Amino acid sequence: MFKLNILILFIFLSLLSSCSKEPVNKSIIKEKSLELQVQEAYEEAMKAFNDGDVLYAAKKFNEAEMLFPQAVSAPQSALMAAYSYYVQDYYGDAIAELSRFLKVYPTHKDLGYVYYLLAICYYEQIVDEKKDLQSIVNAKKNFNIILKNYPNTEYAIDAEFKIDLIDDILAAKEMYLGRYYFDKKKWIPAINRFREIIDNYDTTIYAEEALHRLVEVHYTIGLIDEAEKYAQLLGYNYQSSDWYEKSYSLFDKTYEKRKKERLKTYKKKGGGLIKKFKTLLE
Repeated sequence: MFKLNILILFIFLSLLSSCSKEPVNKSIIKEKSLELQVQEAYEEAMKAFNDGDVLYAAKKFNEAEMLFPQAVSAPQSALMAAYSYYVQDYYGDAIAELSRFLKVYPTHKDLGYVYYLLAICYYEQIVDEKKDLQSIVNAKKNFNIILKNYPNTEYAIDAEFKIDLIDDILAAKEMYLGRYYFDKKKWIPAINRFREIIDNYDTTIYAEEALHRLVEVHYTIGLIDEAEKYAQLLGYNYQSSDWYEKSYSLFDKTYEKRKKERLKTYKKKGGGLIKKFKTLLE
């Protein structure tokens, strides 16, 4: 009878023990606790962000993501960490966070925004195009990704505008170098720089001058046929520009003299008309 009671007690304790070690219950408790930690970290991060302590906010957003990487809110936490760094002009940290995001969440629905913020981080670091091209190149690369993969987004509109500005910056650099080489009588490097503008930045404000400079340098070294070719191209596209007149004057040495005479005559006639017009108003 005693043995039976011991057996019954053993079975009872075994059942009780097995129930107390049920892994599902512990997992549920653990997951709930983890989700609570994530929520608390995210809320603390948002409070810090709204209070202006964005560096601490970035740290807490990272913590919220790392606590439970499989959580639905993890990508949002990662993006907020990157944005927090961006707001404080910590562009290097923001770029690192965004680059990591692209690797960890390659199919996320907000990749257009990620590439846009990444491009802006590089764009904001453009200081002197004569010394540092890396930021310009990286900015343009990411803006182009937006135009190619996300053309119908709001980010694409600004990306296109920013690319035009970047092209102006790059063309300005080429023009600066081209003028430098021209002044130093290094004709081939000068031609290459001016050609770079015509070939790759023909929609910028430097295209007209680049064509004139090509006329000028070819005329200077005696390649008249080449000079005329670029002069015709300049005249066809920018006939009313001052650069075309400067190019034309290279071939016609009396052009400047005749121009001054015409201007002098025009001013005389124009002056009389203006005076007559003024008298009518009095």
